[in-house]
Amino acid sequence: MHTIRNLITSTSLFFLLSAYSADNKKLDINKPNLVIFFTDDQGTLDVNCYGSKDLYTPNMDKLAEDGVRFTQAYAHQVCCPARAMLMTGRHPQRSNVNHWTQGDAKGPKTRNMNLEEYTLAEALKDSGYKTALFGKWHLGAHLDYGPTKQGFDEFYGIRGGFIDNYNHYFLHGEGFHDLYEGTKEVFDEGKYFPNLVTDRALNFIDRNKNNPFFLFLAFNIPHYPEQADPKFDERYKNMKMPRQSYAKMISTTDDHMGQIMSKLQEHGIYDNTIIIFMSDNGHSRERNHIKFDNHKSGLAKNTKYGALGGGGNTGKWRGNKSNFYEGGIRVPAIITFPNKLPKGAVRDQAITAMDWMPTVLELCNIEPPKIKFDGKSLTQVIASEDNPSPHKVLNWQWHLAWAIRQGSWKLMGRGTEPTFLGNLDDKQPEKTNYLTEKPELVKTLHQLHKQWALDVDAPQRRKK
Repeated sequence: MHTIRNLITSTSLFFLLSAYSADNKKLDINKPNLVIFFTDDQGTLDVNCYGSKDLYTPNMDKLAEDGVRFTQAYAHQVCCPARAMLMTGRHPQRSNVNHWTQGDAKGPKTRNMNLEEYTLAEALKDSGYKTALFGKWHLGAHLDYGPTKQGFDEFYGIRGGFIDNYNHYFLHGEGFHDLYEGTKEVFDEGKYFPNLVTDRALNFIDRNKNNPFFLFLAFNIPHYPEQADPKFDERYKNMKMPRQSYAKMISTTDDHMGQIMSKLQEHGIYDNTIIIFMSDNGHSRERNHIKFDNHKSGLAKNTKYGALGGGGNTGKWRGNKSNFYEGGIRVPAIITFPNKLPKGAVRDQAITAMDWMPTVLELCNIEPPKIKFDGKSLTQVIASEDNPSPHKVLNWQWHLAWAIRQGSWKLMGRGTEPTFLGNLDDKQPEKTNYLTEKPELVKTLHQLHKQWALDVDAPQRRKK
């Protein structure tokens, strides 16, 4: 394990952060930029620097070399709640995201993230940042809601869950077209969506290189359909399926991240840019195909487009996307800020996607809003491997399913009933169900979950 005791201490980190607020003029000059790479369905260990040595991920690995890599980083089991966590610093239930959000912008209004939620984009915009989201929103597609209503100056991408990367249609069910510039539907048929998103991001950096900016690059990959850049075909030609198909998607994602990093270096602003890289959930194992004749995408019935049964690597961890085992919610996560934070460090403390908003606000010396954050600033964890996790208990919920972790124990349930008690310290974590062996522990954890559920279900609104 790397150590940074000789690089930075809690005291020196406080000094560095305090330097930002010496005077307003200095603050305006030194505001760091923020770039968030939020990848889609990238599993627990699916980066070279996390132990998947069969993967080619030079840019993700560079972020680890230039920053702090977390080994117990938690998002959620699926896309929507993870994005709400990141955007608000709060449990997704507080913002109306406890089930699938509206996908088709032209459909009737259903579930969308509450407009009352004060997002990271709003906090940075209110502090003078230019803000842009290119890629995937998935917090409610209705045109009365969405990224340009919640702090983003610019948006280009998909308002719903996923699309075919060339025809830009959502493929589940009968399908629908999903590509928007702000609230205006646009048509770029035949053009590779990750390229379109990356080109927009590069242009945004060019236009804002002399101003503080927040670029949220919410990739729709490696999420299926697995349509990788052909440049990686040769590299992985001898790898077995489904790992081969998935690996090509991981390297395609890495390559697009590298283009953004190179642009920051070209303009000499890489060292003054906070970069956060995280996945929204574990790898997918879904097998999907077009189920209808005359599908709106034009694809033929029975066309396969899923994750081919899954090619992710979770090591000893059980699970994958759509469940609360570690393989479903533990994801890669790295933060870099070369001007201020340590390099090549590893942190084993438990953190969550909710922690990024309070952390960024502290690093940027922005006064936090007067709302109840569930996330915690990670500056003390970053400062020392000896500082404890800011979370004594971790909670998740998605519709009727829920999980709570305290120490090495994780209790999972559905509705009002606990169903599984696992231990992360077991040689084979979460393989054995201790539900009947430890009734008192089950009772304690279940009660903690019920208290949490009552709290997050209570009306929570922004205080102006």
